[in-house]
Amino acid sequence: MCRACFPQMCCDCCLVGKAAQEQGLPCDHSLSMGYQCGLVSRACCVHGDSDNQTQPGITSQPESNGICVSVSDVTTALTGCWQVIRDIYTWRRLTCIKLLSLLLADINECLLGVSNCRAGERCINTEGSFRCQREVSCGTGYELTDTNNCKDINECEAGIHNCGPELECQNTQGSFRCVPKVKCGPGYLQDALGSCIDINECVIQTSPCLRGQVCVNTAGSYTCRANVLNCGRGYHLSDDGTRCVDVDECKGPEKVCEGHGCVNQLGSYRCECETGYSFNSITRLCEDINECRHYPGRLCAHKCENILGSYQCSCTTGFKLAADGRNCDDLNECESNPCSQECANVYGSYQCYCRRGYQLSDIDGMTCEDIDECALPTGGHICSYRCHNTPGSFHCSCPVSGYTLAVNGRSCQDIDECVTGTHTCGENQSCFNVQGGFRCLSFECPNNYRRVGETLERSDTIRCMKSCQPNDIACVLDPTHSVSHTFISLPTFREFTRPEEIVFLRTTVPAYGSYHHLGSYDVKFDILEGNLENAFDIVKRVENGLYVGVVRQVKPLIGPVTTVLKLSMRNLTTQGDSGQNVINVHVFVSEFWF
Repeated sequence: MCRACFPQMCCDCCLVGKAAQEQGLPCDHSLSMGYQCGLVSRACCVHGDSDNQTQPGITSQPESNGICVSVSDVTTALTGCWQVIRDIYTWRRLTCIKLLSLLLADINECLLGVSNCRAGERCINTEGSFRCQREVSCGTGYELTDTNNCKDINECEAGIHNCGPELECQNTQGSFRCVPKVKCGPGYLQDALGSCIDINECVIQTSPCLRGQVCVNTAGSYTCRANVLNCGRGYHLSDDGTRCVDVDECKGPEKVCEGHGCVNQLGSYRCECETGYSFNSITRLCEDINECRHYPGRLCAHKCENILGSYQCSCTTGFKLAADGRNCDDLNECESNPCSQECANVYGSYQCYCRRGYQLSDIDGMTCEDIDECALPTGGHICSYRCHNTPGSFHCSCPVSGYTLAVNGRSCQDIDECVTGTHTCGENQSCFNVQGGFRCLSFECPNNYRRVGETLERSDTIRCMKSCQPNDIACVLDPTHSVSHTFISLPTFREFTRPEEIVFLRTTVPAYGSYHHLGSYDVKFDILEGNLENAFDIVKRVENGLYVGVVRQVKPLIGPVTTVLKLSMRNLTTQGDSGQNVINVHVFVSEFWF
């Protein structure tokens, strides 16, 4: 019984199998149908008994949609069909199909395998028929026709080619090609661009010429010429043209071995090169041997220079070539007097040096230049006063008057005019020597004072002691016991770094007071007058247990300067002053530092 849940083709194939089962026909029948339809038909035939049992008195009814028919109708129709098949032993496919078409609603020819579709086509069932459709497209250059065939597309007629104006379109199956419009003549080939290329018949043809001839290609053709004997290098054709003979290159017009010996050989030649040359078999020339490169460091002691056919040795600066032409001997440059003063030869060179007072030039190292000793950083200390440069030396000078040059030739010594008697002091004057000169001084003691001689350290002194007349109360009460005059000459110090002690005032007063009937003593020192620019001071100190007054210069004075320092030395006791001594120090500051 056919159910509506099965496809139409399944129903059709199954009905055929059931009809065969009911008629007692073999299930493995030889009906020409598709593979899948055959499987369905055989399955329905084998299992027909169990699948198609119905209740007694009930008959199968066709589907309301008209797709299936009853089994009894199919069975009656197929009975006659199978009888015909057995009788005529042939299968009348068309008759059977038409019979089935009358009995059934539609036969799927594609499932039954009764379509005439070709390989590469797919069968598509239609109502009452079928159609064949290509499974693969026709491809480039073809189009599908209404009859399901592939037809070549003529691109030339359709105008879809890409041939240029100089080319002509020519259709081919599935494509087209462009051929030149201009045709080449015989003996030429035409390339893809239409150009005509000559054919070399001598190459592409086998023996185009007769024996003993040579093929010569020409434009569009070829010619055959008689074969001429070709002699190789070093040979030439004999006069009769039948053989090759050796060329004697050594006797030819070309000088093959220029300046060297030539030896002829069969087909060639060789050069017998002079000493210092070697024969190059490739260029066939005599080439210079670079001995300096071939034997480095073994030919020359210093430098090797290659020359044509030989070499030449040379020496570096300071040496000369020895007699053997290879070694180098030291050159005594001093023989040519290269130095302006003194020359000392050294190995490979020389050294210039200068005499005292000269120095070697930094420019050429040979010229000696005078040393200006006065301009050196220490030139100001070479001479006490003036320095005068001379070639190779110098000399010092002193002020015109009052000084003389010392034995060392540099220092200036003061001339003591008072000792030499070159002063101009009168009879009533005393000559006092000062730095660079002298002074004529006359000292008179005040009233009630008398002159006594006494020398203090570093100065000549004139001392006046008080000498009172009898009953001269004023003189007695005068606290000044003595008035002294001394002088000192000082230079203008160039470098004043610390106080300079110039006068010492010594006393007899012990530094540590002893008590007796007069009491304890002390001394006080003062500068009363003449302290220019406060350049001096006076200090008290103890030497050998006694008080000493020291006059010091504490500031520099630029000479010439003259001043009189009036000093006071007072003796003190517990009862008060016991008197004083006045010392007049005449200070003469020279304008020079020496």
